[in-house]
Amino acid sequence: MSKIDMENIGLSQRFISESNLYSNFYIGRVISQYKDLYKAVTENGELTAEISGKFRFAAKTLADYPAVGDFVMLDRNNDTDGTAIIHHVLTRKSAFIRKAAGTSKDEQVVASNIDTVFICMSLNNDYNLRRLERYLGIAWDSGAVPVIVLTKADLCDSLPQKLLEVDAVACGVAVLVTSSLTGDGCVAVQSYLGSGKTIAVIGSSGVGKSSLINKLIGQNVLQTKDIRNDDKGRHTTTRRELIVIPSGGVVIDTPGMREIGIESADLTKAFADIDELSTKCKFHDCTHTSEPNCAVQKAINDGLLSAERLVNYLKLKKEAKYEGLNSKQIETEKISVMFAEMGGMKNAREFIKAKSKRRRGF
Repeated sequence: MSKIDMENIGLSQRFISESNLYSNFYIGRVISQYKDLYKAVTENGELTAEISGKFRFAAKTLADYPAVGDFVMLDRNNDTDGTAIIHHVLTRKSAFIRKAAGTSKDEQVVASNIDTVFICMSLNNDYNLRRLERYLGIAWDSGAVPVIVLTKADLCDSLPQKLLEVDAVACGVAVLVTSSLTGDGCVAVQSYLGSGKTIAVIGSSGVGKSSLINKLIGQNVLQTKDIRNDDKGRHTTTRRELIVIPSGGVVIDTPGMREIGIESADLTKAFADIDELSTKCKFHDCTHTSEPNCAVQKAINDGLLSAERLVNYLKLKKEAKYEGLNSKQIETEKISVMFAEMGGMKNAREFIKAKSKRRRGF
């Protein structure tokens, strides 16, 4: 049986060196997950795996558990003796993280060890600059390098105008224009691929992620569907999986971005223009709303920055602050902000208590 080229699927010297700390174990990479079972690939092929009882006991958060893209240490490197056991997850170089459901702020890794993130946005129904800004913030926070991939160019009648709009929010990020119908842009996309490279493809459902991946791997492995008439994408990918690209490297397909939150997004890179302008404001804690000598507002008045971009920036900052909290916690946070100038929550509680007494006639 021929050996799997582990270097081609991302095994670098960095991971090899760390794996040497764990004797009597074998290195593998997680390629898919279904509930508590994982599929991993080693130099001897694919195998089914689960975490050890000791691993489960030691794990403090969901982020400690294996995720698609992780390099892990296994007790075997073939599937001849049943289910393999995962004992360790090697240190991640990048990761997409989502907040777990509920009131806790526990984090779960969606995919890891990614080099480049293709942010897909179609040039027809899905075109949305505000959503693109959100994706850029999440991509930068992952530790990988984002690349904007505009799909369905054949359906766009105003490509030059839309390219200008995208460039205004891209902040130095490469922008590629593609069409699955004509094949345009495929060469530019493939320039980011290669042996050892891991690509993640993200974006709303129905924007052409599966079509793009099928193009990269040279066959129709993934089912594709269009955006519905109501402008909402149809879900075709139901779970994350890592797919080997024949020309070299791997690609991780992910479900729609609804599951990845904004809380830890890197807004300083996604909104680098606003961040740079902020350094020229009169006040270092300027909110860019009503303060005098605000460089951000001046840029808007001079036509150098769109008001919509600032609104979205402030919205995402606020959303990040409240994400992961339940309704009671959100209300507490809002009250804290409202009464910050009065001395914080202690004074706020006294104010509310006094107001309640007045209502009851005490």
